[in-house]
This record gives sequence, C-alpha cells and structure tokens, in this order.
Amino acid sequence: MTAIDVTAAAVTAALSIIDANLAEFGDRYPGDTTVHDRYRLRPANEGWTTSFWPGQLWLAYDLTGDDGYLAAASGHVGSFAARIDDRADVDTHDLGFLYTLSCVTAYRRTGDPEAKRAALAAADHLMSRVLEPAGIIQAWGDLRDPAQRGRTIIDSLMNTPLLFWATQVTGDSRYASVAARHAAQLRDHILRPDGSTYHTFYWDPATGEPLRGETEQGHADDSCWARGQAWGVYGFVLNHRHTGDPSFLAAARRCADYLLAHLPADGVPFWDLALTGVERDSSAAAIAVCGLLELGEPALAERILGSLIGGYASAGSALLRHGVYDKPKGVGVDEGTLWGDYFYLEALTRVTRPDWIHPW
Repeated sequence: MTAIDVTAAAVTAALSIIDANLAEFGDRYPGDTTVHDRYRLRPANEGWTTSFWPGQLWLAYDLTGDDGYLAAASGHVGSFAARIDDRADVDTHDLGFLYTLSCVTAYRRTGDPEAKRAALAAADHLMSRVLEPAGIIQAWGDLRDPAQRGRTIIDSLMNTPLLFWATQVTGDSRYASVAARHAAQLRDHILRPDGSTYHTFYWDPATGEPLRGETEQGHADDSCWARGQAWGVYGFVLNHRHTGDPSFLAAARRCADYLLAHLPADGVPFWDLALTGVERDSSAAAIAVCGLLELGEPALAERILGSLIGGYASAGSALLRHGVYDKPKGVGVDEGTLWGDYFYLEALTRVTRPDWIHPW
C-alpha cells in the first residue's frame, strides 16, 4: 500500500470507531481515558476533556460531509452553553480547549448564535483568571487558593486561541492582548534554555516576580514531560500564527528540536523525555504531529503519524492505544485518551485534506 492508501485506511478505521462511540454515547461524554481499552460513560459535562468528543465529530463531518456528524456535533452546543451559564466546573484555563472545539467550531461551521454567545461567555470567564502584574492566566482552581495562585502550565498555550478568536469577532483588543502577554511569559520562563519545558510555573501574583518551575504529571521538576513538550510545539506556533511574533515561532522550533532529539526509533515518545524503557504516550505524538505540520515540517510529522497508524491505532473504543494521562498518580496509564484521539484525527484530517481550516 502507498502512504496515501495507508492514511485513507486509517481514516476509515477511525470513522468506524467514532460511529460505534456515537451509537454508545450520543450527546453524552466518554471519560478522559479508556479503562482496559474501553471508554466509560462520564456522569456529566465536566472536566477539561469533554470537548474532544464533539471535536472528533466536527472532524468526521469535515472529512465526510455527512449530515449525521453535523447534527451530532451541533447537538453538543446546548450542553456547553449550559455549563458556562451555570458556572459548572469552569474554574480553569482549559476553557480554551472546551469552547474552541465545541462552540467556536460550531459557530464557524453553521453560524449558530448560541454557540457564539457561549464561546464569548467562556472567553470573558477566562479573562477573569488573569493575574496582574504577573500577566498570566492562572491554570486551575479558585483564584484565592494559595496552592494554585500564580501557577500556569504549558497546556495553556493551546487555550489562548479562544481569546484571539474573541478579539476577531468583537473587535475588542483586550482578549488578544492578554493572550499574547501570557504566551510571552511562558516563552520567557516555562521554556528552558536547552529547549525543554517545565510542566508548570509559578509567579508571585502580587509582584509578578517569576518564582519556580515544577511538574504535576512529569517524572521530576527538572525532567521534561512529553505531552507538555508537544503542547509547547503546537501551542507556540499557534500563538505565532495569531500574533506574527517571530519569537513564538522560534520557541516552537526550539521545543520541536528538543522533542525530536529525544524520541525513540519509532518517533512515539516515552511519557517523560528524560526516561527510556517506560510507557509511551501516543497522545503526545499525535499533538506533536499537528504542531509539526503547522510548523511546515510534513516529512517529520508524517513519519511519526505513520508510526501511530502502524503501531498504535486501536481496535477498541479509542482511536489510539498506549497513551498516558498521569503516570505519577497512576491515572490512565497505557490507555486510550480522549485528547489523543482528537489530535490523531486532526492529524489525519490535515494530511488528507490540505485545504482544511483548523479550529485553533
């Protein structure tokens, strides 16, 4: 089979799994990860990953033009609108993940005014998490919580596109200004001199002084969590696309160079780049593929994607096997992950539909 044939077959296989999951979950939500290779029903629209399910449905629609996927994806807008209206589990920077894929995409594809309203409400709530004079968006938790106050994380680079979109549709520059300043703080402090990244970083919320880098899901504070490094590749290049700031492009390339230099032979990283002989994280690889494609590195991206197709694609209810959520806490280790499935399908979409417009 040619590379084109292999990718086409991977798309067909992925859509078959999505069809089975759609029959099982419908307008409800799978869990963060599989349990013994099967997703379980999540009790409600809660947590940071639920949008990756409608995100997959939007990708399926973009790949096929099938109105069934359009209806299923659009059907999630109401749940996300209710979530932001009710302030249900929204004390997080992950509002960007949650509302870009569920509501911004719905508005862009269909012009749904409710989707636009909910996404702007989420952007406004995200703005409430800005800590001055540090100029960062706090990652998790109550803003008064001393354990979380002043902390941001590498994932947050993927949440700023919601704010850039809000400026585009409202004409209010405050959203984009906050996003750009936040990304600059991560460029200057969460990215280390050697091109590796911290998972989390703390600033003094009163003075804005940068304090220390730590990890939450990596092996050690001074190691390099693989998924975080992949977020850095994709997140910095997206912030460059929105701002035109060449330093963000340079940061993305530094992240990519470090990641590529620490990959095993098949291109799918161990869950922490400081380690070998441990579990892989296929979700980090899928994120990295999307970032490398956005960076204009198709050969590197497609080599990793080929490994995912050949060795990690699932016959269970996840699109990808062998992901890791949180190894230190023993959560979702060597399982499928909802975000890994989304970014794998996004990578397949990017490769098979070169004119596709991504949601970020």
